[in-house]
Amino acid sequence: MGAAILPDLGTEILIPVCAVIGIAFALFQWFLVSKVKLSAVRDASPNAAAKNGYNDYLIEEEEGINDHNVVVKCAEIQNAISEGATSFLFTEYKYVGIFMVAFAILIFLFLGSVEGFSTSPQPCTYDKTKTCKPALATAIFSTVSFLLGGVTSLVSGFLGMKIATYANARTTLEARKGVGKAFITAFRSGAVMGFLLAANGLLVLYIAINLFKIYYGDDWGGLFEAITGYGLGGSSMALFGRVGGGIYTKAADVGADLVGKVERNIPEDDPRNPAVIADNVGDNVGDIAGMGSDLFGSYAESSCAALVVASISSFGLNHEFTAMLYPLIVSSVGILVCLLTTLFATDFFEIKAVKEIEPALKKQLVISTVLMTIGVAVVSFVALPTSFTIFNFGVQKDVKSWQLFLCVAVGLWAGLIIGFVTEYYTSNAYSPVQDVADSCRTGAATNVIFGLALGYKSVIIPIFAIAISIFVSFTFAAMYGIAVAALGMLSTIATGLAIDAYGPISDNAGGIAEMAGMSHRIRERTDALDAAGNTTAAIGKGFAIGSAALVSLALFGAFVSRASITTVDVLTPKVFIGLIVGAMLPYWFSAMTMKSVGSAALKMVEEVRRQFNTIPGLMEGTAKPDYATCVKISTDASIKEMIPPGALVMLTPLVVGILFGVETLSGVLAGSLVSGVQIAISASNTGGAWDNAKKYIEAGASEHARSLGPKGSDCHKAAVIGDTIGDPLKDTSGPSLNILIKLMAVESLVFAPFFATHGGLLFKIF
Repeated sequence: MGAAILPDLGTEILIPVCAVIGIAFALFQWFLVSKVKLSAVRDASPNAAAKNGYNDYLIEEEEGINDHNVVVKCAEIQNAISEGATSFLFTEYKYVGIFMVAFAILIFLFLGSVEGFSTSPQPCTYDKTKTCKPALATAIFSTVSFLLGGVTSLVSGFLGMKIATYANARTTLEARKGVGKAFITAFRSGAVMGFLLAANGLLVLYIAINLFKIYYGDDWGGLFEAITGYGLGGSSMALFGRVGGGIYTKAADVGADLVGKVERNIPEDDPRNPAVIADNVGDNVGDIAGMGSDLFGSYAESSCAALVVASISSFGLNHEFTAMLYPLIVSSVGILVCLLTTLFATDFFEIKAVKEIEPALKKQLVISTVLMTIGVAVVSFVALPTSFTIFNFGVQKDVKSWQLFLCVAVGLWAGLIIGFVTEYYTSNAYSPVQDVADSCRTGAATNVIFGLALGYKSVIIPIFAIAISIFVSFTFAAMYGIAVAALGMLSTIATGLAIDAYGPISDNAGGIAEMAGMSHRIRERTDALDAAGNTTAAIGKGFAIGSAALVSLALFGAFVSRASITTVDVLTPKVFIGLIVGAMLPYWFSAMTMKSVGSAALKMVEEVRRQFNTIPGLMEGTAKPDYATCVKISTDASIKEMIPPGALVMLTPLVVGILFGVETLSGVLAGSLVSGVQIAISASNTGGAWDNAKKYIEAGASEHARSLGPKGSDCHKAAVIGDTIGDPLKDTSGPSLNILIKLMAVESLVFAPFFATHGGLLFKIF
C-alpha cells in the first residue's frame, strides 16, 4: 500500500496556513480598494497627487474629475444601496434563523431516535464486529455541524454583500481615469469575496473535524457522518439566500425596466425611476450574497461527500489522516493557485482598452485551471499512498494515486469547458447572441423563440462534459472519484467567485454613474465592464450547475451506501415512481419561483406607474421619487415568497423517506438530478443571452448592432422585453435549481440512518 509522503503534521500545518493566507490576501485586496477615497476632501500633503486617491484631480480635467458634487452624490447613492441591502439581509436572516433552529431540533430528534436515544456504544454500520459511538452522538454532532454550516453560509453571503456595496461607487469614480483602473477596483473587490469565502469554508470545516475528533477518537465513520451536517447547513441557507435574493432583485429589475425603459423611454438606472435603488440593491442581495452562499454550499457538500466515502475506505479504516483529508488539501492548494492567478489580472498585466476586459477574465479561468492541474498532480503524489482501496457499494475497489489525480483533473477541465461553452452562448461577441439580437427586427415574439432555442441548445456540450467526467471518475475511483471530480471543479472557487462578483459590482457602478449624472464617456466604460460581467456571471452559474450535478451524484452514492441499498433498480415500481416524481420537482420549483417574481413585479410596476402619474415634476427631474416604498415592496415580497419553494425542497426528502422509504427516495434524487441540471443550464443561458442581446443593441459597437438600434427603437424595445422575461430565468429559477438537486441529496444523506430504520411507513402498513 505504502504511506503518503506528506506527514500528518505537515497536513495539520498546511491546511490552516493556506486558509490564513487566503484571508490575509483578501484583507490586503480590500485595503487596496479602500485607498480609492469616497470623500471630496482634497489632501494637502505634498505626495497627495500620487496614486489612487481622489487627489489625481489633474489627470483629466475635461472629465470633471475634481467635481465635488459628483463624489458626494456617488457616496450618497452608495450609502442608500448599502443600507437597503443590509436591512433586507437582516430581515431575511431573522426568518432564516428561526428555520435554522427549528430544523436543527428536527435533526437531533430524528437521528437521536434511531437507537431510541441510547447512550451505549453500537455495532458499526459497515463492520458489525466493531463498536462505534452511539447514534445520539451522531445526532448531537450532526446538529452542531448543521448550525456551523448555516452560520458560515450566512456570514459568507453577508460579507460578500458588504464588500460589493463598499466597492461599487469606488469603481464608478475610478472609471473617470480609464477603464483599466475601474476594472482593477471591481476585480479586486470580487477577489476579496472569493478568497474570504474559500478560506473561511476550509478553515471552519478543518477546525470542526479536529474538534469532533477529540470525542470520536478512532470512530472515523461516525465522525465524518456527523460532519455531513455542515454541507446541509451551508446549502439550506443558500437556498433561502438564492430564492429570496433572486425574487428581490428581479421584482425590482422587471418593474424598473418595463415602466422606465419601455413605457417612459428613460435610460436604465435613471434617477427619476422610483425602482432604481431597489434594482441596484437587488444585484447585491441576489447575485452576490446568494451566489456566495450557493458556492459555499457546493464546496461544503463536495468535501463532505468525499470525506464520508473516504472514512469507510482504506483511508478511514487504517486511520491515514493525510490521505483522509486529501479533499481539504486540494482546496488549500486551490487557494494558493487562485492567489497567483489573481495577480495576473491586477498586477502583471494592465488593461488599457475595452476590448481587453473579457479576454482578461477568460485568462483567469485558463490560468487557474492549468496551474491547478499541476498543483493537484503534486498533492496527489505527496498526500496519497501509491495504492489504496475505495468503498464501492459494499466492496473495496483497488485504486492508484494517479487515478485519483485524473478524477480531480477531469472535474477541473470539465468546469473549464462548461465555462467556455456558457461564454460562447451568452457573450455578444459570438454569433448565438447576435442572432438573438437580429431576431428583434420582427418583434418580441421571434426574440423569445430564438432565445429559448439558444438555451436548449446550450445544454448539449455541458451535459456531455458532465457525463464524461462522471464516467471517467467512477471507473477509476467509484463514488469517491465523482466527489473529488466535483471538488476539482470547485478547487478554483476563489477565482470563480472573483469573476462572478465582478459582474454585479460593475453593474452597480454603471447605475451609480447614471444616477450621479456623470458624462456619457464614463457610462460607456461602466457599460463595457458590465457587459463582460454579464457573461462572467453566466460562466459562474455554469460552474455552479456543473459542480452541483457532480456533488449531487456523489452525495447520492454516499446516501445509497449509508442506507444499505445494494442496487437501485429502475424497473421496481418503488424506484420508478420516485424517479418520475423527482423529475417533476424542478418544474414545480421553477413554477413557484417564476410566479413569485411575476406577482412581486406586478406590485412594483403598479407602484412605479403610480409615482410617475401622481408626483408632479418627477419626469422633469424637479421632484424626487419615493425610493423607499419600492425597496419595501421588494423586501416584503421576497420574504413572503421564498417560504413555499424552500418548504418544497426541504420537506420532499423527509416526506418521501418517512412514508415511502429509502428506495423511492433514491428514485426521487436521481430524477431531480437528471431533469434539474438540464433546466438550470437552459434557463441561465437563455436569460444571459437575452440580456446581452439587449446590451449588444444598446452599445452599437458594430455596423450590425447600429442597424438594430438606437435605444428606444422598436428593435430595442423587443430586446428589452426578452431581457425582462429572461430575468427570473437567469437570476431566480436557474441558479436556485442547482441548490435544489444538491440540497435534497445532502438532506437525504444526513437523515439516512433514520430513514433506513424507521422509513417506508406506507409500504410497511400495506
